[in-house]
Amino acid sequence: MEKIKNHKTIVFFIAGCIAVLAAAVLSVLFGSTQIPLRQVLRALSHADSADHQHLVILELRIPRTIGCILVGAAFASAGAIMQGVTRNPLADSGLLGINAGATFALALCLALLPGIGFTGVVLFSFLGATAAMALLYCLMSMKHRKLDPVRLVLGGSAISIFLSSLSQAVSIFYNIGYDLTFWTSGGVAAIRMQQLYFAAPVILVGLAAAILLSGKVSLLSLGEDASRGLGLQVERSRVLCLAVVLLLAGGAVALAGPVAFVGLMVPHVMQYFVGADYRQIIPASMIGGAFFMLIADLVSRVINAPGETPIGLVFSVIGVPFFIWTARKGGKDFE
Repeated sequence: MEKIKNHKTIVFFIAGCIAVLAAAVLSVLFGSTQIPLRQVLRALSHADSADHQHLVILELRIPRTIGCILVGAAFASAGAIMQGVTRNPLADSGLLGINAGATFALALCLALLPGIGFTGVVLFSFLGATAAMALLYCLMSMKHRKLDPVRLVLGGSAISIFLSSLSQAVSIFYNIGYDLTFWTSGGVAAIRMQQLYFAAPVILVGLAAAILLSGKVSLLSLGEDASRGLGLQVERSRVLCLAVVLLLAGGAVALAGPVAFVGLMVPHVMQYFVGADYRQIIPASMIGGAFFMLIADLVSRVINAPGETPIGLVFSVIGVPFFIWTARKGGKDFE
């Protein structure tokens, strides 16, 4: 029975990688601007910097596709780690104040540095996410208290509400509400190679660390007493997991904004396919998150061409029905 389960898991991972590759090809081929297949192939093999269509492929679509893969994998795996560490099926990286910290930093950038480029926005957003996470950790560590999952979620929610309120105040005072709302709705349209040079290493390190820590997440998901009984250093493991969540979610939010439902939904869907072991859920979530992000971005480009629909909205429309269908079909697997 165990061999059959392992065989199914391997088949799922192979099929998932093929699906991500197919979605990436479609992401490069299709968009708001129609480009013939021969031009796409020519741009990849013999690029001409004077050809507008070649520039669209090389400067816009390929970085955007890479960004979708990284952002989707990062959000989904961060959500899986959060759900395992806190034992909360509704947890994702937003509960740590990461999204709110990045949004507040962005609001300050738009208000005080209106001429800053997108690379600067990515940098400041990541610093804001880091500052919010550091504030949460300091609050949770006061009086040498242990890093309890319930207190962690409550403290993160409080910081999120506080920073979100400050962001709204800044947006009203400086009249930047439209720009801030567009960013918080999520999107990968502005991703270029120079932003990926900064964010990609951070996310890739986080993804590798998430896989290495997946065994610890599985033990933490059993509960504190069971984890200690199995020899796990609970406090140290939680801190390491939260640091990885910061790398993943901080890098992803900085690139694409706080895209909803990725970190919340994808781990549950992957649990239906690979079981309850986080050594399988976390890498499966990376594949599933990348695939869903690519499809949602592709839909956002073509559904209202030449305009674009915010990817967060598209992901919600696609993700919610699929999540409900999966939960209804395999509800026992989520318990």
